[in-house]
Amino acid sequence: MQDYHEFLGEVLISEAALQKRIRELGEEISRDYEGKKLLLVCILRGGVLFLTDLMRAIRVPHAIEFMAVSSYGVGGRESTGQVRITLDLNTDIADRDVILVEDIIT
Repeated sequence: MQDYHEFLGEVLISEAALQKRIRELGEEISRDYEGKKLLLVCILRGGVLFLTDLMRAIRVPHAIEFMAVSSYGVGGRESTGQVRITLDLNTDIADRDVILVEDIIT
C-alpha cells in the first residue's frame, strides 16, 4: 500500500492541533449535553475516524448511529444533484438530542 506522505501536497492542520480541537469539542459537548439523551449520527464513510476520536473526548453517556447518503450515480464522479439515502437510521431519534457528524471534504 502506498504511504499517503508520498502524494500529500501539504498539511493544513497539524495532528496535534486537530486532536486539541477535538478534545475541546468533546468538553463542550459534554457540558452542553449533560443529563440529555445524546445521539451522534455519523454520515458514512468520511466521518468515521473523526467520530471515533470525538466519542473518546465526550464524557457524557451517548449512543451512535450511522447513515449513508449519495448524490453520485453508479460509478459516477460528479454529483447528480439528487441526494439518496443508501443506509437509513435504525434508531428512532424522537426525543433525542442529535449531533450530525460528517466529513467536509468535497
